[in-house]
Amino acid sequence: MDRSPNLLDQALGLHDGESTRSGRVVLIEDCVETSAAFVLHHLVKGFLSPLSSSAVIFVAFAQPFSHYDRILRKMGCNLVVQKDNKRFIFLDMLTLECPDGNEGKTCKGGLLELYGKIQKSVEASLLPGGSRSITILIDDISLMEVAVKGSSSHVLDFLHYCRTLTTEFGCSLVVLNHEDIYSSIERPTLILQIEYLAEVIIKAEPLVTGLATDVHGQLTVINKGNSDGLSLQNKMCNFHFRVRENSVEYFYPGSRT
Repeated sequence: MDRSPNLLDQALGLHDGESTRSGRVVLIEDCVETSAAFVLHHLVKGFLSPLSSSAVIFVAFAQPFSHYDRILRKMGCNLVVQKDNKRFIFLDMLTLECPDGNEGKTCKGGLLELYGKIQKSVEASLLPGGSRSITILIDDISLMEVAVKGSSSHVLDFLHYCRTLTTEFGCSLVVLNHEDIYSSIERPTLILQIEYLAEVIIKAEPLVTGLATDVHGQLTVINKGNSDGLSLQNKMCNFHFRVRENSVEYFYPGSRT
């Protein structure tokens, strides 16, 4: 089997069996017309490659475990086995409800409890010497905001807490957000703040030219410049994709005939 990196992996600086670079925050943005769920699935499969010892902590607001397991099995990755091997930790947040009043947990309290679970999962996933790459994936931020009654400030606080884990433990944070649910609002603070936090932004969008039978959309990957003296400018890659039943094709515009 050809294990050479595809265009998405190349844009992210990944190779087969690698997690995202330690300490990075990656934002995946999509819209109703063009879902980026396949990017999450692609990353999970790569992180759980048998060539690595990486671990994934998956925080699910969008779908139950069975949904992800069914899709990843088609891609050749058995999440049940990975759970048994302690490499895939699934936190089901579909039932998270934060009351408005003083009874029970407050919205902020509910997210603090979730953060505590994530922190414990990170600590439990560390190998002796702290050599394991750990990635926290959240699917998705827009539904988290719904769960906390639309409190974007609580969501931002939560993301800042999670970002401390990237510096303390060297893990990475990958979040999915549906950008066009805010179509009636001009670039809300939540999106702007998340984009500011992210070192890498992956945007899934429909084709500018409209629908096509063999092209399902385009991906734009923006790697922000850093201050290490090696790169001070953003690096942007753009390519098309086609989602198949058990894989995704990535290719440059005009490269297919």
